[in-house]
Amino acid sequence: MPVQSNNVLQVILSILFFPLYFQDVFVRFCWGAQDPFWILLLKRLFLLLPVFAFIGACWITMAALLTTIVRHKRERFFVSLVLSWWDLGKAVFSFWGGIFRFLLYLAYALLGFIKIILISLWSIIKDIIFIPFRLLFYAGRNVVGSSVPWIAVFLTLFWCIIEASIFTYVMTPVVIDTFSNITGTQLAENAIRIPLFIFLFFIVLGSYAVLSTFLDQAKQKNISSIVGIGVIEIIVLFVEVVFLYREFVDSLVPWFAQYSENFDLGVFWTLAISCFVWFGIRSLSWFLFAAYGTPTLLKIIQGKGIAVQKPHQERQISFFDNTAHFFQQFKADADWIQQKGDQLLNALVVPPLQIVASALNFIILLVTSKHLFEIPFSRLKDIKSSSDLIEQATTSPDKEESKKSSDYNENLQS
Repeated sequence: MPVQSNNVLQVILSILFFPLYFQDVFVRFCWGAQDPFWILLLKRLFLLLPVFAFIGACWITMAALLTTIVRHKRERFFVSLVLSWWDLGKAVFSFWGGIFRFLLYLAYALLGFIKIILISLWSIIKDIIFIPFRLLFYAGRNVVGSSVPWIAVFLTLFWCIIEASIFTYVMTPVVIDTFSNITGTQLAENAIRIPLFIFLFFIVLGSYAVLSTFLDQAKQKNISSIVGIGVIEIIVLFVEVVFLYREFVDSLVPWFAQYSENFDLGVFWTLAISCFVWFGIRSLSWFLFAAYGTPTLLKIIQGKGIAVQKPHQERQISFFDNTAHFFQQFKADADWIQQKGDQLLNALVVPPLQIVASALNFIILLVTSKHLFEIPFSRLKDIKSSSDLIEQATTSPDKEESKKSSDYNENLQS
């Protein structure tokens, strides 16, 4: 009899403490300390939490079965215990599937984030590339739409620079010879060309200024001013023809001599051709652009100011239109970004919390004979706050049923 009683006691203890037969093996297998890194990582990721929940559920199940003898409504309690295992199984499979769902959401979010970065970089690069073209566009639009003849001003200055450059090249040997004879030393060309160019530039620009003033006085029919400025214009003509255009014509004499024998242009024809060249250049440049650019330059030099007419609808200049449009679209999609963030958070947090909640349901069922959490969770907001959970846990099942029936009757009456 003592041997039989010991055998019965061993059987009962083995049944009560049956998790001891496998829990160490399960934990060591899931921990995988001797496995390669990737296998170790996969085991701890997929198996460790479900195994701990399973072992805990086994211990609590044995304790709960022992209490069924003294419990009220044993059938309801047993059904709740079985459903707890059902919820734990669903939570484990949801946890495994949630890991893959989280990885899919993460990959989709990373692709969207990379897309946003690439689009933003492309917008910035495109704006930087098109900045010179936008500058030209806005400058051209302002020049064309402005009441000030900026094109004529630029062309007048450009022509003065070209004419001064030509005469600098022609006059440099003469000026070097003249200064060398005066000083008795040979001067370098580079030391002469820059000041000579500046001097000739103002000479050419002053010639246009005299011509503009002469025509203004002729329009006003001011005889005394016409005569005075006419004399000045003749002197300007004489100076430019004798010192500038004559040298220009003399540089062409060797070309004329190639096509005739015993060619001698003479002083008269040299000055005559110089006068014709001066008159032709001044006429063409004057009627094309200098008639409009010279008065504007004179107003700027005299400090009279220029009346600039502003357009009725002036568009604000923006050199980063593509980037600004991208950021506006990015702000408009803020709800989509927040939604993707919530999906990532729910996919990361909800599956392991369901396993923890399933394990806690076993403990709460053992103490209060009811479940605390309603599984499965669809999102993180479905988990109630701690105060609501405490109130729900401390309320007896009979009171909950009476409250639900009263709420149902109130709804029917309403």
